[in-house]
Amino acid sequence: MRIAVLTSGGDAPGMNAAVRAVVRQAAAAGHEVYGVLFGFEGLIRGHMAPLGPRDVGDIVHRGGTILRTARSDRFRTTEGRLQALKRLREAGIEGVVVIGGDGSMAGALALHRAGVLVCGVPATIDNDVPGSDVAIGFDTAVNTVVDAINRIRDTASSHERTFVVEVMGHWSGWIAAAAGVAGGAETVLIPERTPDLDEVCARLVEGFRKGKNHSIIIVAEGVASGAEVAERISRRTGLETRVTVLGHIQRGGSPTAADRLLAARLGAEAVLCLTAGHGAHLVGIEGGRVVHVDLEEALARPPRSPVDLADLAEVLAT
Repeated sequence: MRIAVLTSGGDAPGMNAAVRAVVRQAAAAGHEVYGVLFGFEGLIRGHMAPLGPRDVGDIVHRGGTILRTARSDRFRTTEGRLQALKRLREAGIEGVVVIGGDGSMAGALALHRAGVLVCGVPATIDNDVPGSDVAIGFDTAVNTVVDAINRIRDTASSHERTFVVEVMGHWSGWIAAAAGVAGGAETVLIPERTPDLDEVCARLVEGFRKGKNHSIIIVAEGVASGAEVAERISRRTGLETRVTVLGHIQRGGSPTAADRLLAARLGAEAVLCLTAGHGAHLVGIEGGRVVHVDLEEALARPPRSPVDLADLAEVLAT
């Protein structure tokens, strides 16, 4: 079988480990793999080349993606998808592994509807792909944020300040919630629920009254800017407040062991999924087990919510 593999959407630590697993699992079973550069846009342009086991050596520890990634407005059109299909047929490609987030999985489903075997591998720091408990890259991003919180707390404690830490997450609060619990934040603001800044301010004032000398507030960028939250807290409470925006450092860096292991399991399973002849599936993790989920069914599910984690962060901070 001749398989294509591409990475799409925002990069996530562990994408390279997933590409490596696809290539080497395929090679072990006697299949060929072609790497597609620049995601669906590269597919439309026919930017693909053979990938063998040696081509993916020494990439398991690297962040980003050696295949590069891009978003493609052209692939959203019927004409663009037909052009991608034409390129695949010209290259003799029989199945495609798509590594990316929820938008990439929607692109994979569109490719399947055009007549191609596809298998999706969830990889996004936002951790918001339905059909899997966790996505490649999420663990690394959370660890990056927790490391930053540890450093910020030293300064916050030394100066008796309140720090607002803005993290990624336009529509998903998973990074904020998980990092809030692991980093011991007093408050976590996520887009899955409307924030009550009056309550936040009251809790901060009460904490200082009880003897706390500093506070850490995590805010997902989809809620508000860290600067806006800090200004409102400072104005309402009189507390000295500072802001740190972590930005794109959350995307980069060497993937954690957990993300490398996840990428290895899902990348290898994607090859088995394609060679079994499944039409359009996603390989994910549910309850610690690797599962195959019908892609259309997965994308129809409501997104998982991190509200319970955000609540737990605040309970543990009392």
